[in-house]
Amino acid sequence: MKLATFMTLARRAFERLPKQFREHLEHVEFVIEDWPDPELLESLGLDPEDDTLLGFYDGVPVGERSESSGLPEPVTDTIYLYQGALEEACASDAELVEEIRKTLVHEIGHHFGMDDEQIDRLGYG
Repeated sequence: MKLATFMTLARRAFERLPKQFREHLEHVEFVIEDWPDPELLESLGLDPEDDTLLGFYDGVPVGERSESSGLPEPVTDTIYLYQGALEEACASDAELVEEIRKTLVHEIGHHFGMDDEQIDRLGYG
């Protein structure tokens, strides 16, 4: 799939997120890459040969920020979506939009300070 088409599907998935989430993401950058780097997978304890990653949050969770943290305001965090991995996991565009939405919610959960277990309990694991 061409990047422009994928970006359109990702935008559609983002627009399906509840407004109360979208309003708190003005300092979050969204980046689309083909696949996660093998080094990233290894740093997360994943096997680059057998495991994959659909998305990744890179930043400081909102609840961990403070005036004394030394971080410049506003802090820009990044949420990565991995196009190749997402496409490989889905059989149709509709399924892809839903998986992108689910991945976005998962990574946004990390932005708000949730761990994988909390996100899993909400159904976005």
